[in-house]
Amino acid sequence: MKAIDIAKNGDASVLTLTDKPKPMPGPGQALVRLKAAGINFIDIYQRTGMYPIPVPYTPGLEGAGIVEEVGSGVTEVKPGDRVAYTGSIGSYAEYNLVKAYQLIPLPDDISFEQGAAFPLQGMTAHYLLHEFYSIKPNDTILVHAAAGGMGLLLVQWIKHLGGIVIGTVSTPEKAQLAKEAGADHTILYTEQDFVAETKRITQNRGADYIIDGVGKTTFTKNLDAAKRRGHICIFGSASGSAEPIAPNILQVKSLTIWGGSLFNYQDTREEILMRANAVLKGMQEGWLKLKVDTVFSLDRAADAQRELESRKTTGKVILQI
Repeated sequence: MKAIDIAKNGDASVLTLTDKPKPMPGPGQALVRLKAAGINFIDIYQRTGMYPIPVPYTPGLEGAGIVEEVGSGVTEVKPGDRVAYTGSIGSYAEYNLVKAYQLIPLPDDISFEQGAAFPLQGMTAHYLLHEFYSIKPNDTILVHAAAGGMGLLLVQWIKHLGGIVIGTVSTPEKAQLAKEAGADHTILYTEQDFVAETKRITQNRGADYIIDGVGKTTFTKNLDAAKRRGHICIFGSASGSAEPIAPNILQVKSLTIWGGSLFNYQDTREEILMRANAVLKGMQEGWLKLKVDTVFSLDRAADAQRELESRKTTGKVILQI
């Protein structure tokens, strides 16, 4: 099979198209013939060594395709089933072995590209909006990078829950996309100070909840942008790892800070399907829309990662396999 391999950590040039043996499923595993794979910032963190994993390896934690074969003891899926997943590494390839309990049935009205676009970001949006802070009507939520694939899902879901969205973006074009998704206010962080703007918009109160996938350039400023007894969740590091803070600084406004990772919120098949089905339901009802930014072929995986890494994308970057 064709697959992308990473033999050493580095820039996107370390992604190499190779020929590898087609794997065979073991107990509890399913072999998925991939049709599409999602590109995510965690792939870049792993490639650079920020999130270290042993090399060599085939990257990619998200994909969609058709079950080709199952191992012993598998009851969750059967050959021929359309499926999607996140959490099993190796999706930048024609085939991947996935733990069967992780596989999400893909409805016929959801394309493979959509199937590769929704699991990681959609299920992340679900836990960010249901596990840490219960959004009430008219709560003010600050979403960083509101026009990215993750940000656009968060904006739509917060509006569905009745919240008021402030979204930070880098360009006027991205501001328009965030507004079209439902953002009530946008802040052009390349020209405006998001702390001052958030305070202005909230009449100096601050945001009830701040959702931060950016990290280094935003995190410490969140402490000023949050209201007294406000809530902050950091779930990514698109600009690099956040700077450390002294825990006692949280006392000034009695802030609550969480660290989020989807892979701590999909421990069982029941939990995976609960989150995935909530995303699929929103898509099928029409209030949650996925935006696929760019589709690349497998042999252009390096270009796909560069596109995401540039932070110029709006929506999801996909590999078509």
